[in-house]
Amino acid sequence: KQSFRQLKPVEDAIDFCSNDYLGIARNRLLRQATTLSDHLASGSGGSRLLAGNYALLEETEQFIASFHNAEAALIFNSGYDANLGLFSCVPQRGDTILFDNLSHASIRDGIRLSFAQSFSFAHNDVSDLESKLCKAQGTIFVVTESVFSMDGDSCPLAAMVKICEQYQAHLIIDEAHATGVIGSKGEGLVQKLGLEKSVFARIHTFGKACGVHGAAILGSGLLKDYLVNFARPFIYTTALPPQSAAHILASYRLFPQMVPERAHLATLISRFSQLADGLETLPSTTPIQAVIIPGNSRVREVAAVLQQNRLDVRPVLYPTVPAGKERLRIVLHSFNTQEELDFLLNCLKNSV
Repeated sequence: KQSFRQLKPVEDAIDFCSNDYLGIARNRLLRQATTLSDHLASGSGGSRLLAGNYALLEETEQFIASFHNAEAALIFNSGYDANLGLFSCVPQRGDTILFDNLSHASIRDGIRLSFAQSFSFAHNDVSDLESKLCKAQGTIFVVTESVFSMDGDSCPLAAMVKICEQYQAHLIIDEAHATGVIGSKGEGLVQKLGLEKSVFARIHTFGKACGVHGAAILGSGLLKDYLVNFARPFIYTTALPPQSAAHILASYRLFPQMVPERAHLATLISRFSQLADGLETLPSTTPIQAVIIPGNSRVREVAAVLQQNRLDVRPVLYPTVPAGKERLRIVLHSFNTQEELDFLLNCLKNSV
């Protein structure tokens, strides 16, 4: 079915693929933190509940909680681990989880491990969500993403907050692709709209705009205590090393200064929207832009042409996306130039 995938090294090409939206990793912006962390251990020595907890990690959690205007933050080793831990242990038997049907695989996998019943609602469809809320039982959890990783669109957050308050449902927002990008300081969509107190939990990951690795779950102090005691991906894994904590903290301290980078990103996003005429695109005002090219074989062919022109653009195949919605996932970065974007679009229009 032309869906077999293989690992490929990153060649010397113009990056329109990575999630390094602000260029923190590419431009080695954490070099100073690397120098300062040379004296830090390369390993933590164990899980957080045993030998792996240390002051710098707790300091980083406190800084992140303050940055995001949250009561508490708990760091996990990855966004996948965070979602797996949260959804597998918080909703209980007899509860209901309602999730957007384009939710990330890590959310779905966490839900599979829960004893709660779960149902999807149509993508970004508040009316369909309400029809499910009317029938939900037990404690209700509603799950969505602020920015969707394959479509690049955003959830109707204000409307979802309103409907969740009406039905006393607990709203959980995955902010992975909004972290560092959305908001005046890169604080994410929830804070941009001033809705922190209306959201039960937020997941911010560090492997994208932060340019490092790991993730944090934000919520109440009670939620943090609960996760420390019951989230198996947190309890039974070795903690991130002190060097990683230093890099996460340094990255968060960079975010407020990166106003020019976010402004340039906004310019590229607008330019893509204006110049992508003739291509089948999905509505997006974020760095993630999707060009639909149906069929695994065809989208691979077009991606190969772009790669021959030193443009690092990857195809996203069925079954990762629905059949007929295969696409090129084009990611814009603060380090991409307008000339590079124009070249990409010209190549693309000549190949489709």
